[in-house]
Amino acid sequence: MAPDPHARAAFETSSPAARPAAAPAERPQPLPRRRKARRLVVTVAVALVVAAGTAVPLALRGGDTHGQPARVPDATGVAAHPDQSPPRELIAAGGVAVSAYYTAKLVRQPDGNAIGTYEWSLLDTATGRYRKTDWAWLDVAPGTRTAAVLERDLPVGRIGLLNLATGKVQRWIKVDRSVGSVRFSPDGKRLLATAYRLNPDGLFKDAPYRLNGETVPGSKQSRTGFYVIDVASGRADFAERPAEKSAAPVGGRQDFSWSRDGELVWEAGGNSAGRIYYDLTGKRKPAPDEEAPASGPEGIRSPDGTLVTGAFVGEGDDIVSEIRKAKTGERATVVPGQQLLAWADNSHLIAWRCDPGQCSPGKGEFRNRLLLVGLDGKTTPLSGFRTANLQDEGRWTPLLTRR
Repeated sequence: MAPDPHARAAFETSSPAARPAAAPAERPQPLPRRRKARRLVVTVAVALVVAAGTAVPLALRGGDTHGQPARVPDATGVAAHPDQSPPRELIAAGGVAVSAYYTAKLVRQPDGNAIGTYEWSLLDTATGRYRKTDWAWLDVAPGTRTAAVLERDLPVGRIGLLNLATGKVQRWIKVDRSVGSVRFSPDGKRLLATAYRLNPDGLFKDAPYRLNGETVPGSKQSRTGFYVIDVASGRADFAERPAEKSAAPVGGRQDFSWSRDGELVWEAGGNSAGRIYYDLTGKRKPAPDEEAPASGPEGIRSPDGTLVTGAFVGEGDDIVSEIRKAKTGERATVVPGQQLLAWADNSHLIAWRCDPGQCSPGKGEFRNRLLLVGLDGKTTPLSGFRTANLQDEGRWTPLLTRR
């Protein structure tokens, strides 16, 4: 059944920008008008934005002790396929791999409701290729050996631990309250699962709101709290933390994320820090010092902690983003890219960058590809170009994981 365009519009605009699993939202960066040294304010809606709690930098995990060893190239090398989009074979650089990717679509339901649906392709480490799956949601542990998976018809009452080399679920962890997202801790030893009463990606006819002068289905806030689950034992401790009510339209998906050290969890907030922190029992806590990078809440620190990613700062024909010193906030350098996604090592990053020949606003600024960019400005294409249409159902979004 074809998606309802009004429902799709509601899905795209009703929630704060976000991303499933460990990655940030696809945030189209404003580009300058070519031949003019000023930036354009881009007002186009982000395609299929969901998961209010995940509009943040990629959380690259540490180690994983579950499953069989992943058959991936040397972690210091580069696996690039600049002719593939979406990728069919492993993309990786330095300590980071594209462990999975998804495409998204909105499906109309017979009762007038709609559901945002993710189509995941997961790395098969035995072959080094990506394989389509039917999981509704997933995250990959550091080491790229194990994935945590959720079945269709979210929220669900169990979490699967899947071996990436075999594609088989090795074990199920049952929970009393249904969950709609799951992500591994930085050390891969625990899971953080956000609990919901309703499908967090649902749009409901009986929760309408006005969009562009028309009434469209809206989302419902149904988050109840979160589980912290020990992977080895399966012990699941629940913390009650329902979504705060808001007068403005917000998304139904409001996931929690891990802090960098795995000692706290956080959700996206409207405060100056951009995040609200809690301990593992759900008690609110102040933001840790190391969680307040000099470049803002979405800054990503280098592995050695000395540098942090900054904002897009391109002017004229330059398509560049800044790198700042973590301690002082001073600009260290600028590197090619619209959006810096992850550090491959201390001197290279993985980034989105549009086609330099087609980057004029309204033409091809969202026709971008994954690049490996160095602090010296050198670039290596990692993937082919995505379509420039943000609403294209074939537009893929990667999940990056420490390998």
